[in-house]
Amino acid sequence: MKIFTHSQIQELDKYTIEHEPIKSIDLMERSAHAITQAITEKWMNDVPVVVFAGPGNNGGDALAVARMLIDLNYKVQTYLFNISGHLSADCAENKDRLIHKKSNAPFTEVTVEFDPPHLEKGTLVVDGIFGAGLNKPLAGGFAALVKYINASAAMVVSIDVPSGLMTEDNAYNVRANIIRADLTLTLQQPKLSFLFAENQQYIGELRILDIRLSKEGIDKTDAHFTCVEDSDIRQILKPRNAFAHKGQMGHALLVAGSYGMAGAAVLATKACMRAGAGKVTIHTPKRNAQILQTTIPEAILNLDREETVFSEAVPTENYQAMGIGPGIGTSEQTMIAMIAQLRRAQCPAVVDADALNILASRHAWMQQLPKDIILTPHPKELDRMEGQCVDSYERLNKARQLAEKLQGYVILKGHNTAICMPDGHVVFNTTGNAGMATAGSGDVLTGILTGLLARGYQQREACILGVYLHGLAGDLAARDLGEESLIASDIIDYLPKAFLMVKK
Repeated sequence: MKIFTHSQIQELDKYTIEHEPIKSIDLMERSAHAITQAITEKWMNDVPVVVFAGPGNNGGDALAVARMLIDLNYKVQTYLFNISGHLSADCAENKDRLIHKKSNAPFTEVTVEFDPPHLEKGTLVVDGIFGAGLNKPLAGGFAALVKYINASAAMVVSIDVPSGLMTEDNAYNVRANIIRADLTLTLQQPKLSFLFAENQQYIGELRILDIRLSKEGIDKTDAHFTCVEDSDIRQILKPRNAFAHKGQMGHALLVAGSYGMAGAAVLATKACMRAGAGKVTIHTPKRNAQILQTTIPEAILNLDREETVFSEAVPTENYQAMGIGPGIGTSEQTMIAMIAQLRRAQCPAVVDADALNILASRHAWMQQLPKDIILTPHPKELDRMEGQCVDSYERLNKARQLAEKLQGYVILKGHNTAICMPDGHVVFNTTGNAGMATAGSGDVLTGILTGLLARGYQQREACILGVYLHGLAGDLAARDLGEESLIASDIIDYLPKAFLMVKK
């Protein structure tokens, strides 16, 4: 699914109007029908409704919804804010339709002063004040109205976008002046800002309503951002040849674990094998030998000369993929060995955890990373590498810029993990849950990615498939075990079920 900017959405509206063809007022009516249906599915007509409509097309949607709810015997009070004395053409048309409707439903057009209604618990507020076109923080009377609504006990459903929230960059927004919706009914596609953690408090439950914008227009419009869909994953999956043997399934190298952090090596290695690699070799300090031989008998052990730290680079010509970083520590010896390992890499590489922390402390080494490398930072790791960020939008842009600069892949981990490509494109993942916020979850992802690369997937395919499977396995585990009790090894245990599910 593509995620469009506000200007692209406007162009899609125009394209639909011209090529369907359909009048803009009729397209608004179609949107209002979808919104009204979503509201009536959730609230019965004994719920009192207060509609707040702004002067633009978002307000036009709200006025049309008010009219349709009245037709369905809802008790509706409508307030249209026309402070400047100018309404959009379709908003003005819907105002006339509502006024000329033979109904006793109260309608107030606010031009100067406003005496707000009492918003009691059990009241439903329909927020149609401002939509996707907003490009500056709310102030004055509108800011006061938002604060009044937020302070009430009423339930709030926002049309398209909670009023006050901008569709992309909210770095300098006034967050106290944004509607906190219980339900957001967004039209056709999610907005970029909906994917950022700090904005979840404004969106509440999200529903995406299909208003049948032109499929041809959507297909023709390039988008920098997309959300992965099930069909994308099925196209990526490679079949296994019935006559395959382990030598054809790829040999992966994992450089992981310092003394006391053998668990990171265990998790990454188990995940790598569960991701389909034919063979996995672990390079780790000597003192980890017994733990690894006991817990992962299927893996090959390659011991460092040092007892407790990673200190020497390993030749990679016999491996199809390499993962480095989980639990290796940041000692001086390890730092030097890590960059030597990456410089000598003759196979695709995944860089995570302590390897990222080392790069953050030795920023000049970033220039020595091989092309098509995969970095998997969580937000704090990216901030350490690229500088502190104001919000998720700035952080995403820095991750995109880093991927372009390195001509590699940056997987910015989070609820909607962002896979940043060398060409500037970003794919957001759609699987995963809060239970995966647990120690070792990132090590598991490193193992999965390394295993898929060894198996023969290209970097782009491995990133999309690996992140999706990681999240799906977490979802399956949470379904059976609950989010609170989820641990990283559960994700590995549910990887087989995740593979089975995507193959259906």
